[in-house]
Amino acid sequence: MTEQTLISELEKLVSEGRNPQTMQIDLLPTADILQKINDEDKGVPSAVEKVIPHIAAAVDRVVTAFQAGGRLIYMGAGTSGRLGVLDASECPPTFGVPEGLVVGLIAGGPEAMVRAIEGAEDDPHKGEQALRDIGLTAQDVVVGIAVSGRTPYVIGGLNYAKQLGAATIALSCNPDSIIAGIADIAISPVVGPEVLTGSTRLKSGTAQKLILNMLTTASMIRIGKSYQNLMVDVHASNKKLVARASRIVMQATGCSTGQARQALDQTDNDVKLAILMVKTGMDVEKARVALKDAGGFLRKAINAKPV
Repeated sequence: MTEQTLISELEKLVSEGRNPQTMQIDLLPTADILQKINDEDKGVPSAVEKVIPHIAAAVDRVVTAFQAGGRLIYMGAGTSGRLGVLDASECPPTFGVPEGLVVGLIAGGPEAMVRAIEGAEDDPHKGEQALRDIGLTAQDVVVGIAVSGRTPYVIGGLNYAKQLGAATIALSCNPDSIIAGIADIAISPVVGPEVLTGSTRLKSGTAQKLILNMLTTASMIRIGKSYQNLMVDVHASNKKLVARASRIVMQATGCSTGQARQALDQTDNDVKLAILMVKTGMDVEKARVALKDAGGFLRKAINAKPV
């Protein structure tokens, strides 16, 4: 692709437009610069709200994949790739899921998380190869993340995923993008031109972060990783999370700190089991069986207890 062709493509993108509200931003004092940024950020949640039906469809696909033994795989370049890796890396400690259930792939590999890898996003074959390297299957869901919607690395990955029969989702910030045309489901929040022209780590990145949060959080809730609004599958891997585990048991049951700690000690800090024991009076083994019979859904296990 020639430079002129690329320039022509960029000129068509909403995310690459010049923002009329910030043309004089370089003349402003600090507080006014920050106010401009904040004013622009206020429109992001509204843009995300408009695409909730598409996000919901994506969540349902992810839940179906999880139930079939599949994975959720994010892939992107630059900020988009980093946000995918971030969201994937937070799932095991937050929801107690195994490493690898949610995967983040970034053009250029792990090194690209901390520095730009020149040209890493320009080869569609590298997107395909990244999915081959992790053994993509038809049971998986691939989410291609690209603000422009035209990143070759992401295009290559989505095309390969479709060829294999995996579900595909496109997350971009431009309507009618290339990746939207490839994917089964397109999520395209339009947040408009950035405060600094083309700096899509700003509003576009914020929109992507909000939507990735929604995808994994809603999917995890749907597969039983919460009770009420409590993270009952949290993995207590440090002192703060051990304390949080106790607090969750207390909040769910109304028990004392001592009762919560006793139940958690008996379950090796398994919050779900501890809550079930305190709520029902079951011992550890009976609670473990009841939770398994309920498919891991704590509320179902509590409600199933014989009166």
